[in-house]
Amino acid sequence: MAHSLPSSRFSVFLFCILLLLLISSSTVSGARLGNARLTDSSSIRRILLNNGLGLTPQMGWNSWNHFHCNINETLIKETADAMVSSGLAALGYTYINLDDCWGELNRDAQGNLVPKASTFPSGIKALADYVHSKGLMFGIYADAGTQTCSKTMPGSLGYEEQDAKTFASWGVDYLKYDNCANTGISPKERYPKMSKALLSSGRTIFFSLCEWGNEDPATWAPSIGNSWRTTGDIKDNWDRMTSVADQNDKWASYAQPGSWNDPDMLEVGNGGMTTEEYRSHFSIWSLAKAPLLIGCDIRSIDSVTFELLRNKEVIAVNQDKLGVQGKKVKKDGDLEVWAGPLTDNRVAVVLWNRGSSSANITAYWSDIGLKPSTVCDVQDLWAHSTELSVQDQLSAQVDSHACRMYTITPQ
Repeated sequence: MAHSLPSSRFSVFLFCILLLLLISSSTVSGARLGNARLTDSSSIRRILLNNGLGLTPQMGWNSWNHFHCNINETLIKETADAMVSSGLAALGYTYINLDDCWGELNRDAQGNLVPKASTFPSGIKALADYVHSKGLMFGIYADAGTQTCSKTMPGSLGYEEQDAKTFASWGVDYLKYDNCANTGISPKERYPKMSKALLSSGRTIFFSLCEWGNEDPATWAPSIGNSWRTTGDIKDNWDRMTSVADQNDKWASYAQPGSWNDPDMLEVGNGGMTTEEYRSHFSIWSLAKAPLLIGCDIRSIDSVTFELLRNKEVIAVNQDKLGVQGKKVKKDGDLEVWAGPLTDNRVAVVLWNRGSSSANITAYWSDIGLKPSTVCDVQDLWAHSTELSVQDQLSAQVDSHACRMYTITPQ
């Protein structure tokens, strides 16, 4: 017996060393795009939030972009109905997310959040049950400060555990956690408290951080949440959408299954951009592995918007299991090439014309991580056509503010 204890300790020591070597070797083999590493030392060292959610970017709907505070339980039920009847749910749009303004101004005598009686008279649990009955998941909104951004509801600062348990008891599947009235306390201090509370709540809840990219959350949020906003709020116009896309692009190397950069929700269908601008918006968001959260009124969706949002090939790029965020790889004035690797050695490519007139854009194989001699099949995801045996480069005439999107498959 005198010799067994050191031997046991030595065995444990060897096992730990072997485990660390295994983890290190598997993590370091990060995906590449051409000569650019898509992981770096900071992302290698990080620990992912272990709740098993967000293996691909979240898809669904959020109330804010179209309705702001004009929400009620009838709207949410009708939206859930429309998500299913339209076929969007079957394509992966499964979250129905309430944003700000769903609660009363004050907590009850026990300190609990209270649904607004005039707009949600049946309560949030009954609403979540209805959404679940449709085969969908239910999301809610809270704030990491003393009040929400609308100033119509209490924030969760200091009430993290209580609120997380309340959300769990209501059947919440998703929490968007905003950053207003934060009293100047760093988000690095406030957000981990809610993350821990959700993990202890007794229910698995997707955690979406929304601190607007203020403190570079890509560098610290993967151990706390499943997605994090990299930018301020999007707006339904071309200039703001393109600006947000660029801001999000710089953090591409930090995205991976379980944790995603979030350049904010989709504006597609809200009327402030042209069809081609919305097609560009949806294409870049899909390539960049951004959350695809519809922000329009899907109860009255028009056929053009519906066709944009239901493109299975474009959605498949967003939901690709490799989970590598595509990025801007070439820029010539207003003419850009965005690209990213997919499973089965494929590459997704967007030729994007941000200028004011039609132009020819070329993506050379060397731009997108392929050898020039590689023979590929090229699928046009918006034209739904395939060109066989293409070599060296891909060129297309692209209209102003429009894009062309492809998947390239080496033969």
